[in-house]
Order: sequence, then structure tokens, then C-alpha cells
Amino acid sequence: MNKKKIIAPLIVTCILVFLFAGQLRAVLRFYLPTGIKVVAVISLLALVAVSIAVFWERVKEIRSGEEDDLGKY
Repeated sequence: MNKKKIIAPLIVTCILVFLFAGQLRAVLRFYLPTGIKVVAVISLLALVAVSIAVFWERVKEIRSGEEDDLGKY
């Protein structure tokens, strides 16, 4: 039963990671000044890391039975 609830966050996370990977590929492919390239790569990798961290946090919430985020407040 919990596996069905994890599917939506997993799909959203995968879409985000693929979008960020595509942007990363574009940044690396085209000529940009080195400083801009470094900032863009770091930013995109940080976004991927945050997306995955949020996904794991959501999985923990689902497994613990806390379905509603508003229940914490």
C-alpha cells in the first residue's frame, strides 16, 4: 500500500533530475565563460541533490504514516 504512494514523488523527482541533467548538458556543451559555467554546474548539481533529499524526506513521511504535512503544525 505504501509503494503506491511513493510512485508520484518518485516520478516527479525523476522528471526534475532529467530536466536538470538536460540543462547541465546544455551548459557544458555550449561555450560560456568559465565562471558562469562553474556557477551553473554547481547550482544545477545542488538542485539535483535537494530534489533527491526532498524525495527521501517524503518517503520517510509516507513510511511513518504521516500523510499530511500540515499535521506537524
